[in-house]
Amino acid sequence: MAVNFKRTAILCLVGVSALATSAHAGGWNRGEADTDILYEDGDYVMRGGAIYVSPHRKFATINGANATDDRYSQDYWIPSLAAKFKVSDNFACAFTYTQPFGADADYGADAQAAGATISGLGASHKDFITNEYGATCDINMQAGKGRVHLLGGVFLQDFNYTAIKGQNFIHPIAGPLAGEGTLSLEDKSAFGYRLGVAYDIPEYALRAQLMYRSAVEHDANIGSYDVTYGGSPVAQYDAYGSGTLPQSVKLSLQSGVAPGWMVYGSVKWTDWSVMKQLDYNVGGADNSDIYNWKDGWTINAGVAHAFNEKIAGTVNVMWDSGVGTGADIYSDTWTVGAGLSVKAGPGELRFGGAVSYLTEGSQSTADDAVYNATADGDWAYAVSANYKITF
Repeated sequence: MAVNFKRTAILCLVGVSALATSAHAGGWNRGEADTDILYEDGDYVMRGGAIYVSPHRKFATINGANATDDRYSQDYWIPSLAAKFKVSDNFACAFTYTQPFGADADYGADAQAAGATISGLGASHKDFITNEYGATCDINMQAGKGRVHLLGGVFLQDFNYTAIKGQNFIHPIAGPLAGEGTLSLEDKSAFGYRLGVAYDIPEYALRAQLMYRSAVEHDANIGSYDVTYGGSPVAQYDAYGSGTLPQSVKLSLQSGVAPGWMVYGSVKWTDWSVMKQLDYNVGGADNSDIYNWKDGWTINAGVAHAFNEKIAGTVNVMWDSGVGTGADIYSDTWTVGAGLSVKAGPGELRFGGAVSYLTEGSQSTADDAVYNATADGDWAYAVSANYKITF
């Protein structure tokens, strides 16, 4: 039997389902482009917000000894901007911005010593970030009680990578000294695309969507390796690198089940097995960071309820499969999230929070790790907020 929702309750529920917050997604996943804005009512719709994530991953042991380092995973922000423009009743486009992939780690003295080579100490810092600028359009047509949607678009993605390590060098006067080497790699523009199909019946808050996002190959031809001592430059070498960030497929479902109630969920596959390693060249010498990841799966399920015409809430649970195979520690993650949607002022305010449990894991030199290490179960925390205005 059909569930008759009040129109205001439907809109509130459809919006609040987006508050499912992933505090620590698998691999290097961070933000997703807000293409759901294409389903919002209104000729012109804008939404902006951010998620703040604080993962607390640290080593329990390094090379068999208890580790004393603090957590190596660092806090980060995930910004999101989206604007929808309705061209006609059957055609609309959305322009989006987010940071789809990233990582940020500071390693303590134990990890640096374990990663030492003849050239110096192991990495003290590694980070990379990508920015995605996208345009996605929706063509829809009536089909029974609902609409069929054909979605497609392109995006530009950049890539910036930094790694810092202790670097031994020979000073022409002072002789052997221990300085610092900084590797910087940049790709200003690489292109990808997304394609999707969906069916929805807004009256029942029913929607099923399948979305594909292409892989992106990065050639970081802008780069350098800078050696410094006491903050002063000692030497500089040209550097370049290359690597592929993965394709993904996501199936999303939602449906009203009773007046004011909706359930939703999603299953996402990410081709992390393409991320075998990051290859780079410094001064003519080939190097690589080894990952050897396997494909990742993310499953999310939740329920949303409209308390009245202005306030709705949601709770959800997410499982993300670990992608590590022993070269590093990327284990399974369990997340519980909650959020509220409030009609405030001229628009709608959404805010939420989540707690993630990062299961224990290990890495081994036998599996291409730089050193042996283990991690106990750790925690990650996240808060999010965004605001939508419709014209």
